[in-house]
Amino acid sequence: MTITQLKYVLAVAEYKNFTLAAEKCFVTQPTLSMQIQKIEEELSIQIFDRTKKPIQLTDIGHKIVIQAKNIVNEADRIQDIVEQQKGYIGGDFRLGIIPTIMPTLLPMFLNNFIKKYPKVKLIIEELNTDEIITKLNNGHLDAAIAATPLVEEKIKEIVLYYEPFVAYIPENHHTFNKKEIEISDLNIDEILLLQDGHCFRDGILNLCKNSNSSENNHFQIESGSFETLIKLADEGLGTTLLPYLNTLDLKESDQLKLRQFVEPKPAREVSLIFPKSELKIQIIDALRSTIAGVIKGAIVFQNVQIISPLNKK
Repeated sequence: MTITQLKYVLAVAEYKNFTLAAEKCFVTQPTLSMQIQKIEEELSIQIFDRTKKPIQLTDIGHKIVIQAKNIVNEADRIQDIVEQQKGYIGGDFRLGIIPTIMPTLLPMFLNNFIKKYPKVKLIIEELNTDEIITKLNNGHLDAAIAATPLVEEKIKEIVLYYEPFVAYIPENHHTFNKKEIEISDLNIDEILLLQDGHCFRDGILNLCKNSNSSENNHFQIESGSFETLIKLADEGLGTTLLPYLNTLDLKESDQLKLRQFVEPKPAREVSLIFPKSELKIQIIDALRSTIAGVIKGAIVFQNVQIISPLNKK
C-alpha cells in the first residue's frame, strides 16, 4: 500500500462519498475507487460498507482510518523535518480565525508577517470554534487563533494575549455614571448578545451566570456583529459587552460610553492552537513571534480573570 492510497481512504472516510472524495483529491472517481479496492484486496477486508448511503466505515475500517491518519501525519513530518533543518519558512499555511478576533487582530499582524516571511502563502478562513476544531483534527487547517482553553486532547495551545471584556453603557442606563463596573452590575436580560455559535457569546453567558436576572424581558435580540449591538444599545434596547481590541476604533462619542470592569477584569484568553503533531512548527513559531510583537503595545492589562469560552449548559 502507498501513502497516496491511504490519503484516498481518509478522504472517503471524511466525505462519505467516492465522487466527492475524488474531487477533493484531484483524481477521477474510477482511479480513487480502484486504489482503495487494491488496499482492501491486499488486506483481504472491506474498509467501507458501500451498501449504505452515505457510505459508512466497517468496524475494521474505523481502526484502519485511525492508523492511516497517524501514518500520513508521520509521512508529512519527513518533509517538515527537512525544511526545519534547512531553516526554510515557506509554503502554504492554512490558518483559521474566529469571527470576533479576525477583524481586529488580522490587520495588526498580517502586513508585518507577509513582509518578513514572503515565501509563506497564508490561506486564512474565518470559522467558528467548532469548525476550527473539526478542521484541525481532519488536517484541513495547520493552525488557528481562537479563545481558549478548549481542553481538546489532540490540540496544543500557546497563549498570545489576554483581552478584557469592556461594557458599552448607553447614557440612559442606570450604571452610566459609574467610572468602573462590577460583574454584579450586569443583568443578563439587558445584555445584547451575539448569535449562537460565537464563543464570545458563551463567554458572556459564563460571566453572567450568577448575575442579576429579571422576568420582565419583553424581547430577545441576537446579532452577528458588534456594530449592530452598539447601535441597538444606543436605541435604548440594552447594554452590550465588547472585546477590548474592538473598542479601540470606536468614534469619540462612543468611547465615552465604555466602562472598564474593576480588577481582576474579566477577560478572554486568545491562543494560537494547532495539532500536537506540530507539523509546520517553524511557521507556527513565526506567527506567534509576529503577533507577540504587535500585540504587546495594544494590550497592557495584567490583573485579569479568564472567562471560559466553552458553552456550559
